[in-house]
Amino acid sequence: MNIGYAIKLCRQQRKLTQGELAKRAGVSVSYLSLLERGERSDPGLSSLENIAKGLEVPMTLLLFLAAEEDDLEGFTPELKEKLSAAALNLMRESA
Repeated sequence: MNIGYAIKLCRQQRKLTQGELAKRAGVSVSYLSLLERGERSDPGLSSLENIAKGLEVPMTLLLFLAAEEDDLEGFTPELKEKLSAAALNLMRESA
């Protein structure tokens, strides 16, 4: 699971700087930067909720986008495709 990738992807799609997102989420820029670079991969639940709110996306979307191939082991290709489509729809609706 790569939560930093998901945060960065959503932040860039929203055209937010790290500073803007950090302010919205109530976290420091350095903490957000560490998460995005993968140097810190264990955000607490409250931090993750605040980051999701700052991005204006459901936390479940962040978790799905953070999933890596081995996290989805055992999922059928059809299910993976449906989940991807649902995630894209959530991103569009949140925009």
